[in-house]
Amino acid sequence: MLTDTKVKTAKAEERAYRLSDSEGLFVHVMPTGKKFWRLRYRIDGKEQTLTLGPYPSVGLREARMLRDNAKDLLRQGIDPNKAGKITHLLAEPQQKDNFEAVAREWYEQRKDLWRPRHAHDVIHSLERDVFPHIGHLPPGQITPRVVLHILKGIEDRGAIETAHRIRQRMSDVFVHAIATERADTDPAGIVKPALRPVIRNRQPAITDLEQAREMIAHVESCVAHPVTLLAFRLLYLTAVRPGEVRAAMWDEFHGLDSQDPVWVIPAERMKMSREHIVPLSPQAVAVVQAVRPFSSRWPHLFPNTRRPKLPMSENAIGYLINRAGYHGRHVPHGFRSTFSSNMNERFPLDHDVIELMLAHASKDKVAAAYNRALYIDRRRELASIWSRLILDGQKTVDELVSAHRRPVKI
Repeated sequence: MLTDTKVKTAKAEERAYRLSDSEGLFVHVMPTGKKFWRLRYRIDGKEQTLTLGPYPSVGLREARMLRDNAKDLLRQGIDPNKAGKITHLLAEPQQKDNFEAVAREWYEQRKDLWRPRHAHDVIHSLERDVFPHIGHLPPGQITPRVVLHILKGIEDRGAIETAHRIRQRMSDVFVHAIATERADTDPAGIVKPALRPVIRNRQPAITDLEQAREMIAHVESCVAHPVTLLAFRLLYLTAVRPGEVRAAMWDEFHGLDSQDPVWVIPAERMKMSREHIVPLSPQAVAVVQAVRPFSSRWPHLFPNTRRPKLPMSENAIGYLINRAGYHGRHVPHGFRSTFSSNMNERFPLDHDVIELMLAHASKDKVAAAYNRALYIDRRRELASIWSRLILDGQKTVDELVSAHRRPVKI
């Protein structure tokens, strides 16, 4: 089989010659140095040749996709030389009508609805994985097989979720093309069932309450810096994301000496880009107060032991869990599943409240803003219940900080 390098470096000779690829595909190198992709096939017992296009305008991967399109027609008993579909694919489309132009038109209409980082990810993914292969082709002439070929290439590098995201973005572009009368079908929608499934909740988590308590006891018996142990405890008491604990700032905690202590995580640090209010249980407040002697002079609750102006290492809590013997069985993010499973089982009528505690997005933004305020008291109650459940039989905060270790002030 050919490679891009072999095609690119093929030199002209006195007579035209062929470099074969597979399934009848070859590149025809002319004495002038020009190169053309051609396909040999048989129909009605006669050998035929189909010109797919010039190299490098048509690259190796694209030539193979065009070969596959032609084979599809042959299986239907259609001579691709007469069907016109392949030649339409190779015809130079109007710039405003090719897939890349339609995709960028769609993107310009949507990008103001997205966060800048997400908008960049959308267009960059198309520029990286789609435009080089079909950007110059009319969307109305792109087949499901071509789309699937692109997506399978993404899957083959292990990026299963990326393949699904790009498929959705391609589908949106095709729908836009249909709406603007530049396509009749959505081939990206058709191929969805042919992709490998995305396995959700892939991060290991211990959700059984008794097993979770046992795991916590083992972890908190490890010799470790008090700051790391306290960060670990605040993580499982609040069920926030590990990065939110790691980067917690002192000025985010309010009313620690009052009846209504809260941790207000700013929008820029939240996955859903909205401020998240975490009502603190008395046990969580005790953790925050316990870490004060170690870090109150620094911006972060849990500073890096070597560079205290920075937050603790993103791997510190994970390494602590691994040292306790739970590598591959539980990760820091897994406490969100532990909390969700147990609290939803005990309080099924509070499912929406529990979702708010986990900072999961609501489709109704007005209702979400209203509910965040409406359920604050119930969220505080559930936070206290959870703290009592998960801490049953565990060390006190004082024991956690002092037992079997010598606190080192930062």
